Amino acid sequence: MAHESAAGSGSGGPSGPVVHGFPHIETVRASITALYRRLSYDGIQGYATSVLPVDVAFADHDDLHLGAQRVARALVQHLHLPDARMIVGFREMQHAASVELAAGPEYFIELNDRFRRHRRDIGAALAHEITHVLLHRLDLAFPGTRDNEILTDTATTYLGAGWLLLDAFREDGVSSQKLGYLTPEEFGYVLAKRAAVFGEDPSPWFTSPQAYPAYRTGQARARLDAEQPPLVAAGWVGRRRYAKDRRGAREGVRAALGVPYSFEGEGASLRVCFPCPTCGQRNRVGVRGRVRVRCGVCGAVLTCDT
Repeated sequence: MAHESAAGSGSGGPSGPVVHGFPHIETVRASITALYRRLSYDGIQGYATSVLPVDVAFADHDDLHLGAQRVARALVQHLHLPDARMIVGFREMQHAASVELAAGPEYFIELNDRFRRHRRDIGAALAHEITHVLLHRLDLAFPGTRDNEILTDTATTYLGAGWLLLDAFREDGVSSQKLGYLTPEEFGYVLAKRAAVFGEDPSPWFTSPQAYPAYRTGQARARLDAEQPPLVAAGWVGRRRYAKDRRGAREGVRAALGVPYSFEGEGASLRVCFPCPTCGQRNRVGVRGRVRVRCGVCGAVLTCDT
């Protein structure tokens, strides 16, 4: 089974201007939850260190095919695919890359011929394709090409290789380039989610001038996830809105649209349902004041004022 990955926007490419913002945020969050459910907390911890720039560096004077094989081998090892041998080739194609998702042990990856000239981005393209192999082996997929590509970008990033994809984003007044389906800010969001878990700062690895601002924007969005009620870190406005919705729930009125929580039950059995800020799993807690909750998927301990 062959899989082709879109290049996103490129100079003179068919995809048009680079999209910004967070149009895929819900699918990104669902992807993080799916990763935790499939790999478990302990499995995720196995990816605590990102692939390092020195392991995927590709100089212009390096042999094209030997260099691509070396980078692919480093990414295979990083993504814990010890039995997978990647054979990398180049050809003219519409997409950025493609991979044959067969049973293995050899996988054939083809990269767009333009990477012959843009070797610094070969690692980013290979990271996405090799993550497809990992997800294929894990039998983890979303229905539909779009959502499955978002899952792949998210997994690549959360498991420590996706900073390469954000670093491949470049934009100026006359041209632009972006690899993957996520927006630059969404890549930044996932990187920030990862950084919050592992205490890792990817920003020193960026070579693209546009990567760091996108990371900071994503970081600000990720921080908001940990500042939503009923979490005690919620701000005054959020707490006030939550108290109003809680009163309404006791009177049988549903919470307003656009809030991250909902209420179930009634009277003494009233419960609030809200997403874990780490993995996105929805937790249900009795409405009984200040409590500490352990997420059943990622193990995060959440202090809440219900």
